[in-house]
Amino acid sequence: MASSRFFALFETALGTCAVAWNDVGLTGVWLPEVHADASRRRVARRCAGAIEATPSGAVADAVEAMTRLLAGERVDLSSIAIDSAGIDAFDRRVYAVTRTIGPGRVLTYGDVAARVGADASAQAVGQSLGRNAMPIVVPCHRVVATGGGLGGFSAPGGAATKRRMLAIEDAQPAGPPGLFDDGGDEPRDERQATSGCQARSGH
Repeated sequence: MASSRFFALFETALGTCAVAWNDVGLTGVWLPEVHADASRRRVARRCAGAIEATPSGAVADAVEAMTRLLAGERVDLSSIAIDSAGIDAFDRRVYAVTRTIGPGRVLTYGDVAARVGADASAQAVGQSLGRNAMPIVVPCHRVVATGGGLGGFSAPGGAATKRRMLAIEDAQPAGPPGLFDDGGDEPRDERQATSGCQARSGH
């Protein structure tokens, strides 16, 4: 029997976000579009048949935590349950490492690759994060390019959204050049890695 599927829009300091869930946990998170209707269309494309509903229980707690995080509180989202069905084994490993990066902290794509294992590379990590359907909860915005460059981001608003999320969290660079630079001087392999996040949730 298929698990019931639901979604909701919720207001944050960043704009109107969306979340989808089932009986197991969250199945998708969407960063703000220009209009709420555009967010609903994105959810419908990825979660056909999902019913708009008011979150309760653990999902309501997750929405509250995400809202607080985007308001500038350093909230730990690592305990939020997600449904990993349909996520391949490599992506699960990448996302598990990414979820250990706390607010105000960043890792490079290479750092994440080193923690994932010998079969990982910066480019593979970037591609994996490009498939991330749960930004904020799987905080791919906290993965940046070597040398302090920002890296890419395929969610609505692109790199500007990534920069704003890191600024909200008061993320600090390890050293020059600045974390919020355009990353134009980053090494080629890192530049190729920075595919951003939420590509899959946009389909």
